[in-house]
Amino acid sequence: MKWVYAIAITIAAMLGLAGCGEGGFAGYHNSWLHPEEISSVYVEMFDAGGFRRGYEYTLTEAVCKRIEAQTPYKIVSDRTMADSILSGTITTTSGVLAAEGHTGGALEREASVQVRVTWKNLKTGRLMVDNQSVFASASFSEQMNQTFEQAADSAVNKAAQKVVELMERPW
Repeated sequence: MKWVYAIAITIAAMLGLAGCGEGGFAGYHNSWLHPEEISSVYVEMFDAGGFRRGYEYTLTEAVCKRIEAQTPYKIVSDRTMADSILSGTITTTSGVLAAEGHTGGALEREASVQVRVTWKNLKTGRLMVDNQSVFASASFSEQMNQTFEQAADSAVNKAAQKVVELMERPW
């Protein structure tokens, strides 16, 4: 009976390892998520691409904080000392999510943010992120004393997280 258990365990182990290829378990590996040739980033002030101004400052600050906290990169204030440059544009819009049936007034609205990002390696001149877009949104209701500004700030922070995720290597 012991032989049956030993053979079953051996077969199970062999089947488990059969899916392991050159790239590790099912294509996963434990290499660094961020390009190792980069150690510093200069973040340009994001441009505002719409009628609403001021969110470019919020986005730039949020991206800088997230880069420092979530990546191995250091933010530098001198462009000539940077290994790479991150730049882009931000556009904010709003729309109605739910309307009241009798009057047509908005019950719930949405603040949406689109950010277009470019990240360039200054050592090689290669674009690591080439004009890619990220989107984020947050809802608000004026009946609950919520404002577009509150929702837009939340959406900008979500977009900043997505911008920093673009700086990771593709899986």
